[in-house]
Amino acid sequence: MGVLRPPPTATWAMLAPAAGQGPKVDLAACVETWLERVCAHLGLGVQEPHRGERAAFVAYALAFPRAFQGLLDTYSVRRSGLPNFLAVALALEGLGYQAVGVRLDSGDLLQQAQEIRGVFRTVAAQFRVPWLESVPITVSNSIDEEELARLAQKGSEVNGIGIGTSVVTCPRQPSLGCVYKLVSVGGQPRMKLTEDPEKQTLPGSKAAFRLLGSNGSLLMDVLQLAEEPPPQAGQELRVWPRGAQESCTVRPAHVEPLLRLWVQQGQLCEPLPSLAESRAFAQLSLSRLSPAHRRLEQPELYQVALSEKLQALVDKLSASSPHESPMVGVA
Repeated sequence: MGVLRPPPTATWAMLAPAAGQGPKVDLAACVETWLERVCAHLGLGVQEPHRGERAAFVAYALAFPRAFQGLLDTYSVRRSGLPNFLAVALALEGLGYQAVGVRLDSGDLLQQAQEIRGVFRTVAAQFRVPWLESVPITVSNSIDEEELARLAQKGSEVNGIGIGTSVVTCPRQPSLGCVYKLVSVGGQPRMKLTEDPEKQTLPGSKAAFRLLGSNGSLLMDVLQLAEEPPPQAGQELRVWPRGAQESCTVRPAHVEPLLRLWVQQGQLCEPLPSLAESRAFAQLSLSRLSPAHRRLEQPELYQVALSEKLQALVDKLSASSPHESPMVGVA
């Protein structure tokens, strides 16, 4: 398994007090001591918070001890992000520093902010750290006008709101949000594990194919590992539709590869299409969708499936230890 761990020596984790007087302290060791106390207070096992996340928090705090802020939802807010943040914040407090806030980027932001504020208050009282009660809580994640009004309502514990896409796009002319995610390291597949299914990634370098019926209708798109042989027209194929609990078989009359290499190592492999060509391709692609997929109200979801080999890899990595790095993989 690929797990990110800090170097074996503790010299990297030494931090001087904020006042500038006194010897440097091993911040990582202080964090581990505080983690036991925080977990006991929250009713958590000390092994539940993720070590990789905690190592990242410590590294951030060492680099910016006067501006430490924790992103809490990489794994689990309640069981990992929050206790890890509190352990680091309390360790910093012992050296005269104050954490500047936390951030949430998924889930019910309003409810989570209220729950986190409640924890801050109980921890502040338990460990006699008054400033911890009012640590700012910032939220983000595709916030639009309706969510903005909800987050700003009376009684909300949200202190800051990050707005990006919705500032510059109209809901009737939506944008396509894209994020690069690591899927392979040194040729070995990796995937991100998180409580939010929408933010989990599919491991390994992949190929994509569109399966069509005998009349040219679109059956589904299939994702598979790049090393697998491509689907063949007329041959039965077993796949796992996304969101389904069981696999199914499909026999396409035609198969179209979807991936085309345009850029490699920063260089164009072939001339880019013109704007007119791109527009014509987009219109053709849309015209091939069925009316059920194109209707404005309650459109039918277009089916995307995984190959058996890719699904097996996802299941294997998902079953890895919950205390691994968010990017887990097989060696």
